[in-house]
Amino acid sequence: MDERAWDSARKLIREALREDLGPGDLTTRAVTPPRTRARAVMRAREALVPAGLEIAEAVFRALSKAVRAERIVEDGRRVEAGAALLRLEGPARPILSGERVALNFVQRLSGVATLTAQYVEKIAGTRARILDTRKTTPGWRALEKYATRCGGAENHRMGLYDRILIKDNHLAALRDAAPNPIAAATALARRQCPGVLVEVEADTLDQVRQAVEAGADWVLLDNMDPKQLREAVRLASGKARTEASGGVTLQTVRQIAETGVDYISVGAVTHSARAVDIGLDFEG
Repeated sequence: MDERAWDSARKLIREALREDLGPGDLTTRAVTPPRTRARAVMRAREALVPAGLEIAEAVFRALSKAVRAERIVEDGRRVEAGAALLRLEGPARPILSGERVALNFVQRLSGVATLTAQYVEKIAGTRARILDTRKTTPGWRALEKYATRCGGAENHRMGLYDRILIKDNHLAALRDAAPNPIAAATALARRQCPGVLVEVEADTLDQVRQAVEAGADWVLLDNMDPKQLREAVRLASGKARTEASGGVTLQTVRQIAETGVDYISVGAVTHSARAVDIGLDFEG
């Protein structure tokens, strides 16, 4: 996990523990003697791709340095139902108090990684690669984008600051510009941000032509059908990279990939991933 993801993780762990524990875990304090020790295993209850196991370790360490954690598998490695992911040993109280927070992180991030891996598997053997989007949970972006990498995708923009992406609303603001809004916007972007990659969203094949002629590095092909995508790939061949976007599902992604596009962006891998089933069980 990179430093940006860890920076987010540290902040989220503090907030999540504050939110869940408040002034203290009443049940654990009431029924668990302070000297009680325990062993526990975090286990997959369905086939999945894990992500966030280091974060789970950090949750327990934040509560007690005496809790020892051993990762059984690494993030990004597919496991079957029943597989052990993480072993814990130490004082029972911090393990009990941290259980739900740790599981919330791992279940959510593993859900993102698992769904991403399904998309990646669907397009195996094609030239296309899966990209994530900015459709992420506020505050969780670095972690969710880490999880998509665990699933085999590539990160698109981390934010508005690391790439020019000229979209339909930008073009609408330049609707009267000559020779056309795409050419004008691309020229402005090159002057204002030299050296930064420029991508242009195209809804039509005419806009694809304009983007290529304007010298865009990438063309985002928005909600185009397979026939349009194939023609767009032909128009951009050797001049710009192509990215298909809009309405991509597990049922359609293979057909899209077979049009020859370079990338397919899938917002669903973050905004629609479900939390997978992972449990933490105490051992005798």
